[in-house]
Amino acid sequence: MTIPETEARVTEEFSMFDDWMDKYNYLIELGKSLPEIDEQYKTDQYIITGCQSKVWLHAAYREGKVHYSADSDAIITKGIVSILIRVLSGHSPDEILQADLAFLDGIGLREHLSPTRSNGLSAMIKQMKLYAQVFKMKHSQG
Repeated sequence: MTIPETEARVTEEFSMFDDWMDKYNYLIELGKSLPEIDEQYKTDQYIITGCQSKVWLHAAYREGKVHYSADSDAIITKGIVSILIRVLSGHSPDEILQADLAFLDGIGLREHLSPTRSNGLSAMIKQMKLYAQVFKMKHSQG
């Protein structure tokens, strides 16, 4: 699936809920289903700065695609990062860098997050795009 197709699927899933408490519960469920990050990446080197809770993010580059794994000590944050991984992981650096992620506003996520969580969301996106930029530069030089 392309990034826009995955964004549309996530938007559709969130539209099934009328109430934001139900959407938060869904975020919690998404967080619980996030595959475990390898323990070797749960170090300070992989912590995203700018998040109130701890978020560890690792990226690997295989066959022209960026693959992310993450974890958080806060369940809602874990749900948020799981959405980002679902949308961005497994795509080329260019696709990731071009993704506008407007669906996050479409599902009302930014609007319903506390300011600190919203800052954390921005920090997660920034770090994921930074990984993509580094892989793009590293692998375009041959």
